Amino acid sequence: MNKNIHTFIGCDNEYDESQIVIFGAPFDGTTSYRPGTRFAAAAMRNESIGIETYSPYQDKDLEDYNFFDGGDLEFSFGNPAKVVSKIKEYTAGILKDNKIPAMIGGEHLVTLGAVQAAAEKYNDLHIIHFDAHADLRDDYLGEKLSHATVLRRVWDIVGDNKIFQFGIRSGERAEFEFAKNHTYMHKFDMKTLDEIITKLKNKPVYITIDLDVLDSSVFPGTGTPEAGGITFKELINAVMLFQNLENIVAFDINELSPMLDAGGASTACACKVLREMLLAVSK
Repeated sequence: MNKNIHTFIGCDNEYDESQIVIFGAPFDGTTSYRPGTRFAAAAMRNESIGIETYSPYQDKDLEDYNFFDGGDLEFSFGNPAKVVSKIKEYTAGILKDNKIPAMIGGEHLVTLGAVQAAAEKYNDLHIIHFDAHADLRDDYLGEKLSHATVLRRVWDIVGDNKIFQFGIRSGERAEFEFAKNHTYMHKFDMKTLDEIITKLKNKPVYITIDLDVLDSSVFPGTGTPEAGGITFKELINAVMLFQNLENIVAFDINELSPMLDAGGASTACACKVLREMLLAVSK
C-alpha cells in the first residue's frame, strides 16, 4: 500500500510500521436527505492542520504512535453493492496484516463492508454503535442496502445480542420494536456504556460512530441532523472508555457533510473525534 500524499495530521508513517490504517470511503449514494459525506475524509485531512497531535483529554500524542493514511477509495457511481464489496476487500487486506482499519465515511452504509470483513476474521464479533438513528429498517423505499438499513444488515451477520446502540433518538416504531428483541439499545445518551465495555472487555469489537449522535447545535454539518443529542464532551468521555477494551479490531466515523457547516466547526469536531479514537485504540 502506498501512503497518501495528503494525510491526516500525525498520520504520515509507513504502512509496515503502523498499527492503525486510515482510509476514506467517500460514498453517499443512498443518502435520503442532504448529501455531501463523500467529501468528509478529504475535508478532515485538510482541516486537521488546525488541531494539535496532542490530546489533553488522554495525555497522549499521535506522534508517539505510528499511523498510515492510505487516502480515499475510488467508487463507481450508483452501485451500493459494489461499494460495500470494495470496502470489504480493502478492509480484509488490512485485517490480514493484523492491523486495525480506521475508516472515514461517507454515509453510514459504508460500515457494512468493513463489518463483513471483520466478521469473517472474528466469528464472535460485537458492535458498539453511536448514532441519532436506529438504522434498523429492513428496507428503505424498497432498498435493502441503505444508510437507514445498515445496522439491520449488520444484524444479519452477527445476530442477536451482539449490537450495542447508544444515543438513539430517531426511527420508525418498528425499528424500536425490533431492537427490544434483537439488540441492546440505550436511547438518548451514553449512561450504560461503561457497563457494556466491562462486559465486552475481551471480545472482538467493531466501533461505528455516526457523528449525528451529537446534538445538531454542536454538529450541524450532517445530512440528517437530530435535536436532542449528546454534547461533544460526552462523546469524548465515551471514546476514552474504549481504552478499557482489549480487542478493538476496527472502527469508523461517518456522516460528516462538511459543506453543510460553512463555518467549519463540524469538520473541526470530526477531526478531534478521529484523533481521540486513534489514541484510545492505540496500545
